[in-house]
Amino acid sequence: MPRPTARVLTLLELLQSGGTRTVAELADRLGVEGRTVRRYVDQLIDLDVPVESVRGRYGGYRLAPGYRLPPLMLSDDEALAVLLGLVAGRRAGLTTTQHTANETASAKIRRVLPKHIARRLDTLLESLAFTEQHGEFGEFDTPDAGVLLTIADAVRYRRPVSIRYTDRDGRRSERTLHAYGIVAHAGRWYVTGKDARIGEDRTFRLDRIADARTLPGSFEAPVGPGPAQRVVSAFARAEYRHEVTLRIHGTVEQIRARLPVSIASLEEHEPAAGQDRAAERWLRVELRAERLDWLPPVLASLDRPFVIERPDELRDLVTALADRLASYARQA
Repeated sequence: MPRPTARVLTLLELLQSGGTRTVAELADRLGVEGRTVRRYVDQLIDLDVPVESVRGRYGGYRLAPGYRLPPLMLSDDEALAVLLGLVAGRRAGLTTTQHTANETASAKIRRVLPKHIARRLDTLLESLAFTEQHGEFGEFDTPDAGVLLTIADAVRYRRPVSIRYTDRDGRRSERTLHAYGIVAHAGRWYVTGKDARIGEDRTFRLDRIADARTLPGSFEAPVGPGPAQRVVSAFARAEYRHEVTLRIHGTVEQIRARLPVSIASLEEHEPAAGQDRAAERWLRVELRAERLDWLPPVLASLDRPFVIERPDELRDLVTALADRLASYARQA
């Protein structure tokens, strides 16, 4: 049974998550009676934690707005998630102008990590690579921390790893992988390596790996492109439902701002004599996609003239988007 001190700290964590918590909710989460919750609140107040009582039907307890809380209490997985977020944010440029804040925050968390977790984190960072990323990315599924660390160990020590994988069609399989590296690409995590059963290189999404365990033995480190380049190349060779060809009038920089190299290939022609290389001109863009519904908004955001050579379905989607936007404008 948890000690009273542990329950008081848990109460603080619940209040730190924000909002007003009812006595009934807190009692249920802590496994105690309502009067015990009130006693724990009094203990927090004695520690100068400003817990406010909210009256009314939906009343309860909350922390005073703007209060600088005591040091956060993070589990090993939470600390790992925060550190990886800081590393990825710094690498992608998603930080404040005060770059030292990112570094000092990382250092503070690392100092309190258990040694075995800190060592595994170092192993993961050594195994991690980033592709060149452009634009904004939405929320994606994240990998299990245990899977991530196990595969990082396998990368560092060149050990085979057994994984249970579910592909995009829902098919499940168990594979033995010689993992070359872990790659962060376009908001997702991937592992690239050789599938030992078929003897070919493959790239797997880490959030689709349900379990990973290292196996006896070892393998030789591959020569040639690094893990990040292997992942980008794998996407370029992958089979998708649609092959898209466009001609867009603009500069390379304008087009790449919305269609980076990891998504589309760009055929650049030598400029005519006396023509500035940065000048706007018609450029051929080719890409492959499993779905087309994301492309019309991207093309609209380019704000450049374009011609759709194929497929016809994309023309229909662009026309439908234009009609919707026009109808919205008329309603205004």
